[in-house]
Amino acid sequence: MTGSREALPDVDGSGLTLGDRAAIALTEYRAGNHQALGDLVREATPLLWHTVRAQGVDRDAADDVVQSTWVALVRHAESIAEPKAVLKWLLVTAKRAAWEAVRKHRDDERRRTELPDDSPEHPMALPANDPPPDAEVLRDERDRILWTSLQKLPGRCQELLRLVSLADRPDYRYISAAIGMPMGSIGSTRGRCLAKLRTILDEQGDFSWT
Repeated sequence: MTGSREALPDVDGSGLTLGDRAAIALTEYRAGNHQALGDLVREATPLLWHTVRAQGVDRDAADDVVQSTWVALVRHAESIAEPKAVLKWLLVTAKRAAWEAVRKHRDDERRRTELPDDSPEHPMALPANDPPPDAEVLRDERDRILWTSLQKLPGRCQELLRLVSLADRPDYRYISAAIGMPMGSIGSTRGRCLAKLRTILDEQGDFSWT
């Protein structure tokens, strides 16, 4: 094992499955190459996100679940017995966290709808909070432009912004471990990357990004 990032090819036809690349990343991470996990985070996050969403988790909660899954991998990296099973481990961990998020959400909804009485002054029916269809279309279009613009950034910026965006208060310690960037550099690098992203977004001219 050389510790080279070339062990995680991004091109199709390499002959390596995502599971193979995940195993290589974990092995290199254990050997001290913390940057190796950055490739895996970038490549596997969309799969984890869609897996979590498939369990019925909403968009915002899905981001938190995926973030917690990567944090769990960093914490348990040394205890996973078989590196080849790491992708399955990630998927199982994400699903379990998603089920717990759905359970908590249902419990919260149940508590909010249990009103004290059913009098005219306190009707049981609550107003719908769902956005109108046109708002959904605009949000989807904004998301598409945002992620398309993100892909125009250097790979290092893409890795960092994806991780930072997964939580309202990201844990720099785990981000540092995942992508091999010193904690003291994350804030300033994030600022530069966001500035580059804002420039690209401003060139779109279709939305206000403030």
